[in-house]
Amino acid sequence: MVREFCRAAMQWPIIRNALQVSLVVGTLLNLINQGQQLWQGAGVIWSQFLLNYLVPYCVATFSAARNEIRRDKRG
Repeated sequence: MVREFCRAAMQWPIIRNALQVSLVVGTLLNLINQGQQLWQGAGVIWSQFLLNYLVPYCVATFSAARNEIRRDKRG
């Protein structure tokens, strides 16, 4: 199961889609979570900044890989 998941998650279309989702959602999350600090010039909390991009990437990758595995098993 883990090998199957990793194979699916490493496909370029899934990676590309997850990067696109992460870019959009991560940017929105950073603006929501740290926007005030950014506008005031107070700087960012880098760990939170990175997590705001990493979490949407992981969610998009997991969802797409799981769907790919299910599709392969059906057909």
